[in-house]
Amino acid sequence: MTEILDLPYTIQTIVEKKVWVPGKLFSIKTTRDPEFSFKPGQYARLGLPLGLDEDEKTPPASDMTWRAFSMVNQPDDEHLEFFATLVADGLFSPSLYDLEAGDTIYIDKSVFGFLTIDQFPQGGTLWLLSTGTGLSAFLPMLNDPKTWELFDRVILCHGTRYINEFAYTDMIQSVKERYGDRFVYLAISTREAHKDLPQKRLTDLIVSGELAELAGHPMDPEEARFMLCGNPGMTTEARKLLGERGFKSGRRGNLGNLAVEKYW
Repeated sequence: MTEILDLPYTIQTIVEKKVWVPGKLFSIKTTRDPEFSFKPGQYARLGLPLGLDEDEKTPPASDMTWRAFSMVNQPDDEHLEFFATLVADGLFSPSLYDLEAGDTIYIDKSVFGFLTIDQFPQGGTLWLLSTGTGLSAFLPMLNDPKTWELFDRVILCHGTRYINEFAYTDMIQSVKERYGDRFVYLAISTREAHKDLPQKRLTDLIVSGELAELAGHPMDPEEARFMLCGNPGMTTEARKLLGERGFKSGRRGNLGNLAVEKYW
């Protein structure tokens, strides 16, 4: 769409909406400004003119309501895609959920976040721990050839409450078909039995040692690299637990073996 250069955002259009769990989980796909670029794992800010004059097509960015969402799509895809949770009493997500194909969405021109594979040394096992829609940050990494060039294997852990919240499983299965034993996918539901997997939180599985056992690989700070993305309770607790096991974030240009995304 036409861009007005003095604005910090671009005006885009919803081209597709997918509801994964009615009244809870959904995705939107939007048009994309040709200048918008990102690395897998980074996130954008989506804006809506909540409570503003509907006739104002280019409202001031400071007057709009903004929220952060990781890109699900690949960096070179034609469209942008975002995975979201509907919070019934939330300020932003109900309006986002109500959008349909053809509706307008505002996207900040800047990209944010450092949850990218270049934060880690090459080799070893890349662990991707997510809860809920935190999965979205990791999906473009799975389909990025650089991920498979840099790491020997990838372990994706996705924690949810219910089985129907496991999204993008077809995409994940296609990764498994391409990379075989180099890729492990653990879908952990806490409130419903799923296959032969335990009904426990990811952090509890770290403490008990079951997560490493299920993955078939040790959590060794010498060769493992961890990324965390999801609800703040999980990321805070997992970061502490992994820190106690010798994992550290990179500092002052030194590569670490632990990276955590914070939207809040």
